[in-house]
Amino acid sequence: MTTSSRRAPASKTARAAKPPSGQPLPDDKPFLRFHHSEALRRKTLAVIGATEQAADPAAHRDVLADLVVELTNSGLDYYFTKQLKLAKPGFLVEQSASLGMIGAQQVMGTVIRQVIGRMGGPQLLSVCGSIRQLMR
Repeated sequence: MTTSSRRAPASKTARAAKPPSGQPLPDDKPFLRFHHSEALRRKTLAVIGATEQAADPAAHRDVLADLVVELTNSGLDYYFTKQLKLAKPGFLVEQSASLGMIGAQQVMGTVIRQVIGRMGGPQLLSVCGSIRQLMR
């Protein structure tokens, strides 16, 4: 029995599902997502919707930067802080970790705000699109 090293061509639907950049869809690869509050979800949808609909997306860069910081902090809390508390490592370890995370979040927040604060409209819309992809 001989086997061919050639693959069957992808179906039209599979080809159409790929983004124009040729990059695979997020669901084509393993991923981790986190749960966040309904209030943060509503805020996220409102901010990215307003940014995407704006004649000048750059007018929303500060609020978008604040949102990205809030989402980042929420993700760090979900993936690290909550999991650490579940492990019950002890008061001193939890307090040390908490102080370290506060410092890390402050530094990251500053960097995020500076980077997004310098973006133009197309880059801001790209950030909004990325957030929407993560929300699926």
